[in-house]
Amino acid sequence: MLKCFYPDRIENSVFDIDFTKLYESGKRAVLFDIDNTLVEHGADSNGKVEKLFAGLHTMGYKTCLISNNDEERVTRFNKNINTEYIYKAGKPSGRGYLLAMQKMGVAKEETLFVGDQLFTDIYGAKRIGLDNICVRPISPKEEIQIVLKRKLEKIVFASYNRYVKRNEKKAGCQ
Repeated sequence: MLKCFYPDRIENSVFDIDFTKLYESGKRAVLFDIDNTLVEHGADSNGKVEKLFAGLHTMGYKTCLISNNDEERVTRFNKNINTEYIYKAGKPSGRGYLLAMQKMGVAKEETLFVGDQLFTDIYGAKRIGLDNICVRPISPKEEIQIVLKRKLEKIVFASYNRYVKRNEKKAGCQ
C-alpha cells in the first residue's frame, strides 16, 4: 500500500546526484521542486543552485521548476536561472508534470523529477510514471502543514527502508 509513495532513489542533496551518469543513461530533462529541495523554504536562488543549472544546461539537459507556489515566488526564484517553470502545479496531480514535459518537448522516459516531499513531489511523479529522486529536506523550518506531513513520511520511510533491506537480501541470495 505504501509503495506508491516510495521514491526510486534517495539522495542527501541535489548536489549529490550524478547527473552525468543519468545523462549517459538517456535522461535529457530534469524537473525540480524548489522549496527545501533546491533552497530553504522561501529563499531566492543562490550561486550554488545557479551553477548547478548552468552545468546541467551545458551538459545538454532541459530543466523546469515545478512548484505549488504562486507565480511571484517561482519567477523570483527563477530570476538568475532562466529555466522553464510551472507555478501552482497542483502536485500531486500529474497536470503540472505533464505540462512541464510538453513545454520542454521531452518524453517521460527522458525525464527525471527531483523533490523532497513524498506525498506531493514523489507521489505525483510516480502517478504518471516519472523516474524520481527524493532528496533530504534542506531545513527543518517549514510551514505547519508540511511539518505534519513529515511525521507521516517517517512511517513511509521506515517501510521503504525495510523493503529495500528485504530486497537486498533476496538479491544477495541469487
